[in-house]
Amino acid sequence: VSRPAAIMRCGSWSLALLSPTSPPRRSFARMGPKSKGEAAPVEEDEDTLFRLRVEKADQLRADGGEPYAYSYAPTHTAATLATEYASLGAGEEDTEADVAVSGRILTRRNFGKLAFFTLQDASGTVQLYLEKKRLGEQFKAFLSQSDAGDIVGARGTVKRTDKGELSVAATEVTMLTKALRPLPDKWSGLADVNKRYRQRYLDLIVNPHVRKTFEQRARITAFLRRTLDERGFLEIETPSLNVV
Repeated sequence: VSRPAAIMRCGSWSLALLSPTSPPRRSFARMGPKSKGEAAPVEEDEDTLFRLRVEKADQLRADGGEPYAYSYAPTHTAATLATEYASLGAGEEDTEADVAVSGRILTRRNFGKLAFFTLQDASGTVQLYLEKKRLGEQFKAFLSQSDAGDIVGARGTVKRTDKGELSVAATEVTMLTKALRPLPDKWSGLADVNKRYRQRYLDLIVNPHVRKTFEQRARITAFLRRTLDERGFLEIETPSLNVV
């Protein structure tokens, strides 16, 4: 058996958003629906966004919160939630349900007293239904402190919107990991092959098919290692790129 490759737990969702070296400066535009009288999108470079996100993390601590939670116990994944509530009709809500999910924020849509977040975990995506009357004072604070890329947890009932989107109608939200670097633009994505290889953690976040490939590769490697172990083979590591 060849020298074992490094293993990355795709299901842990504790991937860092900081690269070991300083990335080239990039500019980002604040995306969102343009309403009447709204100014053109404001370009912000990555250093500015980094500073703003650090300030949000510091403010969260100052308010008595923790931007990097020690633990969280979700009751469902996106996939199990979709399976369990497949029969829930459009516009219906299971008010007796008490579910908790966690994952990374991919998109945010804010409509004043109502907001929709798309949350991604290891099994897929689920929508968060954030309503001011359910969350109270936490609604405004959470929207101002959160950004795309953050890992959050939410607890609440299960609701399917009028458009048929299965959602967790949150009554409680928790910041689990504050992302300090922005995700790639949702329209252009991560198309640079060299960047995908150098920043594999971003590739796994924004390209589900790549993550699926790594999951399959990990299972194949585990199967081969387990089979050879059962047959008495001994796995050893040989020098690689070392002076012998």
